[in-house]
Amino acid sequence: MPRIKVLNVTKTYGAVKALRDVSLEIQDGEYLSIVGPSGCGKTTLIKCIAGIIRPDRGEIYIDDIPVVALPIEDRNLGYVFQEIALFPHMSLWDNVSYGLMVKGMPPSKRRGQVREMLGMMGLEERANAYPRELSGGARQKTALARALASGAKLLLLDEPLGALDAKVRAKLRYELRSLVKDLGLTAIHVTHDQEEALSISDRVAIMRAGSIVEVGAPWDLYMHPRHIFTARFLGEANFMEGRVVGISGGDYLIDVGGLDIMAPINPSIPLESGKPCVLAIRPEFLRLMEKVRGSSKANLLRGTVRDGVFLGNSFRYEVEVKEGIRLSARHPVFLGELDLQPGDQVYVEIPKGRILVFPYPEGGLEAQLSLE
Repeated sequence: MPRIKVLNVTKTYGAVKALRDVSLEIQDGEYLSIVGPSGCGKTTLIKCIAGIIRPDRGEIYIDDIPVVALPIEDRNLGYVFQEIALFPHMSLWDNVSYGLMVKGMPPSKRRGQVREMLGMMGLEERANAYPRELSGGARQKTALARALASGAKLLLLDEPLGALDAKVRAKLRYELRSLVKDLGLTAIHVTHDQEEALSISDRVAIMRAGSIVEVGAPWDLYMHPRHIFTARFLGEANFMEGRVVGISGGDYLIDVGGLDIMAPINPSIPLESGKPCVLAIRPEFLRLMEKVRGSSKANLLRGTVRDGVFLGNSFRYEVEVKEGIRLSARHPVFLGELDLQPGDQVYVEIPKGRILVFPYPEGGLEAQLSLE
């Protein structure tokens, strides 16, 4: 199984820097996804690894062998595009066997290889069908079979499920991960779909404006991101600007526009009293209550419902807790319907342990949250 090392790779198109000194390592047998907004450089990066694009500067190693000058056909990898590029005049069988035929593999061996790949994808009975006769999911499985037929141990996937509808995409992504693990492959998967990346990857790399922002396990990136942009890009988060006004034990006391918020200290990102900061809290961690019983609680804010929508598995409410400060909250359906209407008064409880605290960025919060 190959190990990939990208070291200080830069690629420029005129005045546009598509990649800026990108360094990244992918371990043997790892499933790594690269996510980021459109134009961030993720497709350029995977094409540099494949050999489709040659970087201006930097090195790329596959199993410690430098490959920047190596042609794509000599890198022993499979590449699957978003555009399902099958030959329309060829059957599934011929599409899958084409690469093997070009490489000069004997027909007897080729037949066994193609049969094995189609069987793995559950497409044996459609071997004589043409691409136009198949669903989008079946066509993409054929493209995947073609990429794997040569026996490559490195699989590069460039938005492989982007052209499929939501239900097919959700089903196929789990089949894809299972296949990669069963075959012992190393996979690099480029996608704009954060849920897709979080659900199938061993690790996820976040890209922005040609650079790697952060790399980590899905749970860690979602629950404990080290960068504000990661919290903003993965899922949804409420951001509030504040100032540390006190430190007590393991908690900060933070003033947010006149509201007192208690938040845990992150030892890896320490803040001094008096310093400006940014709080991030995901909507699913906010608890909405129409009434409060018992003694007052920390981080319990009273607000006014401004909007509400039903999302299927939850209700999403916009609550104004102070003029100019709105929080998005998700109320799961299994807790029952709150039946809140715009203008209703409600209490918002912010669990202290779910608040992320970041130093206020030098360039301003808006610039840090920007997708560009």
